Amino acid sequence: MTKHQNETSTTTEMNHIEAIIGHILQIGVSIAAIIMALGLLLLIIKGGQTGYAKNVHPTTISGILRGIAQLKPYAVMMLGLFCLILTPILRVVVSIYAFAKEHDRLYVVITTLVLVILGISFVIGHTV
Repeated sequence: MTKHQNETSTTTEMNHIEAIIGHILQIGVSIAAIIMALGLLLLIIKGGQTGYAKNVHPTTISGILRGIAQLKPYAVMMLGLFCLILTPILRVVVSIYAFAKEHDRLYVVITTLVLVILGISFVIGHTV
């Protein structure tokens, strides 16, 4: 394979990965919006009853899942927010893969560092 063919193949593959990243963002935001709309619809159906005491909201994954099983509107909406937050994180993971395919070690390291920082921020945010 010539250098030009290799560069063309890499460019084609990167364009494909960029398209995948775009689809991930579109699908993630769409799913989050649909879930939040379902939660809002459930809130309207239940006459504004959230299913929780005043100023109480599910903040853990297990709490959200329990609330969804009980059809609590706020739990459904929190799942939508959770999906919305996960969408860009998935984009970072796919970017790490894309940089690895390009053999761009510097950007693999930088993007992995971004992913680690995101993980740490979630841990800190959950414990505070």
